[in-house]
Amino acid sequence: MQYRSLGRTGVQVSTLVLGAMNFGSIGRTSQDEATAIVDAALDAGINLIDTADIYSGGESEEMVGRAIAGRRDDIVLATKANSPMGDDPNHRGSSRRWLVTALDNSLRRLNVDHVDLYQIHRWDPSTSDEETLSALTDLQRAGKIRYFGSSTFPAYRLVQAQWAARDNHLGRYVTEQPSYSILQRGIETHVLPVTEQYGLGVLAWSPLASGWLSGAIRQGQEIATNRSAFMPQRFDTTIPANRARLDAVERLATVADEAGLTMIQLALGFVTAHPAVTSAIIGPRTLDHLHSQLAAADTVLTADVLDAIVAIVAPGTDLAADEKFDTPPALLDPSLRRR
Repeated sequence: MQYRSLGRTGVQVSTLVLGAMNFGSIGRTSQDEATAIVDAALDAGINLIDTADIYSGGESEEMVGRAIAGRRDDIVLATKANSPMGDDPNHRGSSRRWLVTALDNSLRRLNVDHVDLYQIHRWDPSTSDEETLSALTDLQRAGKIRYFGSSTFPAYRLVQAQWAARDNHLGRYVTEQPSYSILQRGIETHVLPVTEQYGLGVLAWSPLASGWLSGAIRQGQEIATNRSAFMPQRFDTTIPANRARLDAVERLATVADEAGLTMIQLALGFVTAHPAVTSAIIGPRTLDHLHSQLAAADTVLTADVLDAIVAIVAPGTDLAADEKFDTPPALLDPSLRRR
């Protein structure tokens, strides 16, 4: 396992991060299975575990807490808040009122007294940067969080948050967690240049593109993955964007075969090769999934392999742009573009 500095924090983290989104009902992963996955990941050298309050309605955090009991000090622990936790309109977002409550709830579920990285899961347009950063700074000073970061923020919001921290003498986001894979390269256009400019650590989620790059999805085969079961529209090959993805996958499989790599090694090696990326977040549901992904821990792609990937998916290109979570609302809702 390789280790890199998490932005400018000085904290050393593994280039593969264990994501716990599949722990619990989302991935149908039991506590025993989750604990076994955590054990194997830590044994392999992974030292950062990432979860969120929304994952399986808090169940993921509870399972992570049980799995890490007795070895908290050896783990860089990250979680997130912002997503709806119930029907109450104030049990979501990035207000001081909610973040203080949400963090206490996460600490209780994780059974710890602090988290190392607390992330705002999505940008909240109804709350000012000053409000959110002030709350996070106070939580940091109280010792409940060590650092705080953002997740899936548009580039201009990353910049605005940095300016707000500077102008109001508040703590700043030290990390960004964007979606990034061979099939979704849009962040190379604006987000990654901004993270490099401000020295943010980058923890890339969905490096296997929701399973498209796992090797389990190929031309002529039925698509029957856990993700396709509850998000069928993302895998419906009658949709042009999905046909384009499948075509790219077939060409990428040839590149991987010729390089003597698995598709997973190709996908994870691509993400961690970018100089702006700190780590790739993997989200195994089973031990077998974990071991297949750990095989990519030391994968270094050669220049000719990276060039072959570029010939298939150009830099800055998203093959499924409608699946992005950082698109400005006015691009999705026509009413916001009209007086």
